[in-house]
Amino acid sequence: MILLAVFFLCFFSSYSASVKGHTTGLSLNNERLYKLTYSTEVFIDGGKGKLQDSVGYRISSDVDVVLLWRNPDGDDDQLIQVTMTTVNVENVNQQRGEKSIFKGKTAPKILGKGNLEALQRPMLLHLVRGKVKEFYSYENEPVGIENLKRGLASLFQMQLSSGTINEVDISGDCKVTYQAQQDKVIKMKALDTCKIERPGFTTLNQVLGVSSKATSVTTYKIEDSFVTAVLAEETRAFALNFLPSIAGTVVSKQKLELKTTEAGPRMIPGKQVAGVIKALDSKYTAIPIVGQVLQQACKGCPSLAEHWQSIRTHLEPENLSSAKAVSSFLAFIQHLRTARREEILQILKSEKKEVLPQLVDAVTSAQTPDSLEAILDFLDFKSDSSIVLQERFLYACGFASHPDEELLRALLSKFKGSFASNDIRETVMIIIGALVRKLCQNEGCKLKAVVEAKKLILGGLEKPEKKEDITMYLLALKNALLPEGIPFLLKYAEAGEGPVSHLATTVLQRYDVSFITDEVKKTLNRIYHQNRKVHEKTVRTAAAAVILKNNPSYMDVKNILLSIGELPKEMNKYMLTFVQDILHFEMPSSKMIRRVLKEMVAHNYDRFSKSGSSSAYTGYIERSPRAASTYSLDLLYSGSGILRRSNLNIFQYVGKTDLHGSQVVIEAQGLESLIAATPDEGEENLDSYAGMSAILFDVQLRPVTFFNGYSDLMSKMLSASSDPVSVVKGLILLIDHSQDIQLQSGLKANMEIQGGLAIDISGSMEFSLWYRESKTRVNNRVAVVINSDVTVDSSFVKAGLESRAETEAGLEFISTVQFSQYPFLVCMQMDRAEAPFRQFETKYERLSTGRGFVSRRRKERLVAGCELPLHQENSEMCNAVFPPQPESGNSGGWF
Repeated sequence: MILLAVFFLCFFSSYSASVKGHTTGLSLNNERLYKLTYSTEVFIDGGKGKLQDSVGYRISSDVDVVLLWRNPDGDDDQLIQVTMTTVNVENVNQQRGEKSIFKGKTAPKILGKGNLEALQRPMLLHLVRGKVKEFYSYENEPVGIENLKRGLASLFQMQLSSGTINEVDISGDCKVTYQAQQDKVIKMKALDTCKIERPGFTTLNQVLGVSSKATSVTTYKIEDSFVTAVLAEETRAFALNFLPSIAGTVVSKQKLELKTTEAGPRMIPGKQVAGVIKALDSKYTAIPIVGQVLQQACKGCPSLAEHWQSIRTHLEPENLSSAKAVSSFLAFIQHLRTARREEILQILKSEKKEVLPQLVDAVTSAQTPDSLEAILDFLDFKSDSSIVLQERFLYACGFASHPDEELLRALLSKFKGSFASNDIRETVMIIIGALVRKLCQNEGCKLKAVVEAKKLILGGLEKPEKKEDITMYLLALKNALLPEGIPFLLKYAEAGEGPVSHLATTVLQRYDVSFITDEVKKTLNRIYHQNRKVHEKTVRTAAAAVILKNNPSYMDVKNILLSIGELPKEMNKYMLTFVQDILHFEMPSSKMIRRVLKEMVAHNYDRFSKSGSSSAYTGYIERSPRAASTYSLDLLYSGSGILRRSNLNIFQYVGKTDLHGSQVVIEAQGLESLIAATPDEGEENLDSYAGMSAILFDVQLRPVTFFNGYSDLMSKMLSASSDPVSVVKGLILLIDHSQDIQLQSGLKANMEIQGGLAIDISGSMEFSLWYRESKTRVNNRVAVVINSDVTVDSSFVKAGLESRAETEAGLEFISTVQFSQYPFLVCMQMDRAEAPFRQFETKYERLSTGRGFVSRRRKERLVAGCELPLHQENSEMCNAVFPPQPESGNSGGWF
């Protein structure tokens, strides 16, 4: 039985007696030389896969195939020789014309003499039952050339019967399905099942992650019982989840066709294939048919120090709000990932203090063993002279896109040591909690360091060494979200003092609905209804929020609604608007609330007409069928008109996944004595305090205190200005995806997506006794850049697609309260500044000798600023900064 018409025969009568039951793979006739043509081509485009808009190249050759040996005991065991000749390289896009990088270039000039000789050197395939048992080639051939040979060799692997099996070829160990039909055999490879070692990583949160799709179909055409051609096509497509315009498609095709046959050499006699190969040429050696990693040294690239000097001015403090700063930050991270510890440490030690924080952001975000060693050697946690740098390092660890156990182990080691600043000690523990959660999300919960960190957090809550440490461990648990920590949260929420009780309750707000059991709700109901002790209204409202947003029962809702009217004045208004917001925004619990509201005792004018200034509102920043951005603002005042809590949240949703983009909470207490007002129930003995807490990209940061205690308040009122206090400031690597792909043609594809932002969140609280006025201000400023780079490399020619999107945006919230009379006057305002949105695309083809082709285009649009609504009466949405579709008109098109 022989396939490919005199090349691969499906059936041959001269063998019918000796190969009874032969139903496996390809088999060749002896003493014949098969002349074939072969081509592999690849093209890259930005998602649509249109050939006319793509870049890429085609490698073609003639192929000679002969049967060298067949096992005398079985027709299914054979050794064939495959030789590529007359190699040519050309553009896949024939419209290139005079701009073709291959014009006037011969194969030796394009590939290089050594590469061409290696490519045209014969390879041997040991086929057993249609599968490649061994692949033989010369030792020390260039990896890129060997992979091209592997790509051709893998086409010889097939079977004639339908079924699903695992095969090993250039793509790795993959699940393959065959469909045998009368005139063809179709081979479908499930690329997502392929086991092959390749470097790569991705962002854990799917909102910031990448969606990809990979297909591979090979068709063996059969005419008159002979296989006459093999056609293979592999497609790799990806898109950034929250911004689908950042996308790319790589299409790789192979074609092998029989042209003619002629007399060939005699088979080599022998019983064992090893002896036959040794007799043929002792230089042949068996090598894996699985593709090997192609590593390219950067020629003519600047050193790390030279690169840093070229971008350092962009990272100076006054330039951080620009997209150029973020672009420089991302580019430097890429360079840091190839740098040695000594190079990195030298730059850290020689830099001035103004730019050092940004350099620490970049070094930490590189997330390599060398960068971690360098930054740990550089920072001295026992010194108070580098507090800012220590904090920037820790926050960069918390935002790490793909942290490993070694990073967690390093922070655990630091926590056991001594600190010059207790704030830094607390921040280390808080970030340990963030790393625990990320490692558990990546199936690393059983890692030794993770187990140790979990014991440390839970042990600190069970038996804290110092009372002050309880808050630290609660904040760590707020990041880690350990299910084992819920009993401790319930204990502190119900029995703890005001600030601790409030913090423990807000930690429960971050847990998934599956963890908010009936037992948890039972405790929270006791807190809200004050069955065992009196609680501050910040604690009670937080408890109610957890109940109402996590599948509340009928009686849960009814009891909360019946309480409205019996609460302190401002708490009445807050709970009323909170329930109305759930109904207005159609949250999951809205159906249950509507059921309860059918009862007149719960739904009446007296209950729903309570006055006050406290409020809760949720609205859309952007909304489309596949994604949405929301913001929510909760304001809770004391009965005397002083702000107790301001809570601003921003969420991003893509499909069923979400990302807590930011939360800024400003809290104040114990200020009634300043205006001779009466404190609310349960708040008579509170110390004067104001502070701010923030969550950024699902990571809880260490809270900031404005003042603590009456004397501290008076001191700062008399001496402090209204300048904002920075909660977090720096450069963050937000999106980080790297994927090294072995194409079945033998070419190497690589997909890199990095997104970064420069962020500055600040807040202030002004209090004037003279004007009897308080003002809170939260300011968010960001510059965002997303880079995408898709390349296909063969070691001698490279094609690629680079995309970039960037914007600079700002969001400011101001709340002013005048409490000279009651009812007091409240003015709330949330504005989004005008934001430019720019997108760039570059396609290129480049020879290793330096000759290249480049095509560039760009588009820009200006998103107008707007005022976001803060109540139901004004719910018109703003235009999106990252639009799902470009606007019509010249401003939205490429040019």
